Amino acid sequence: MLEQDLNKFLDENNLTSDDKEFFLSIITPIINHPEFKKRLDSSIYPHHAKVSLGRHILNDAIEAYKIAKKKQTKYNLNLRLVILIAMFHDLYELPWQNSGLTKKLRNRHGFTHPIEAAINAVTWFPEYFSDQDEARIILDGIIHHMYPFPVRAITKDFNDIDINNLKKLENLPPNIKEFIIKSTLRYHFLKISFSRSNSKEGRIVSTADTLVSVKKENNNFNAYKATITGRNPDLLEKRQQRD
Repeated sequence: MLEQDLNKFLDENNLTSDDKEFFLSIITPIINHPEFKKRLDSSIYPHHAKVSLGRHILNDAIEAYKIAKKKQTKYNLNLRLVILIAMFHDLYELPWQNSGLTKKLRNRHGFTHPIEAAINAVTWFPEYFSDQDEARIILDGIIHHMYPFPVRAITKDFNDIDINNLKKLENLPPNIKEFIIKSTLRYHFLKISFSRSNSKEGRIVSTADTLVSVKKENNNFNAYKATITGRNPDLLEKRQQRD
């Protein structure tokens, strides 16, 4: 993302100079990562409607920060962790719209992408997960950011789980892997977890994600339906016109 584009984005969200400095100090190392840069390209990673995945993540991070800033004193919030959860919450592995469907509903993108995002966050940004207490807050916030939409539960033998980065999960540090599994099993029924995040920071990101998706990005029925079906005819039409 070009510096002038990023500054324009922050200015459009009416951040003070101090807020902008704080926000940039946290997100800059993340947006400069090759995997994040790739997700800023909407032709490779379209997310909601025509919004790129990277732009969606930034929209969420700024919205979550603004909500948390207003509530920080009352709820003793860690603004840094709010931003980190938001920046990591959708770092799933592969583009999902019109990419084909797994047979079982519980293994489709809407149910599994938070798990993929948590795995990739630890894999690509291990420096943010060295503190065990912070790691648990960040991971739990990522995994349950879709609440009240449920997330896929994982058993320890990974039986019947269909995610695109399973090998990465198997190679994570044992304590991190164990926590991810336990988080997905909280309040689970029929291999689906209906839990919200345990942390105030995680719940704020969940709220921000909903607001951004509804107000800014998912502007038609096909975009909403794709969350479940994985198929977005609008993007298919756009691709056919381009070809």
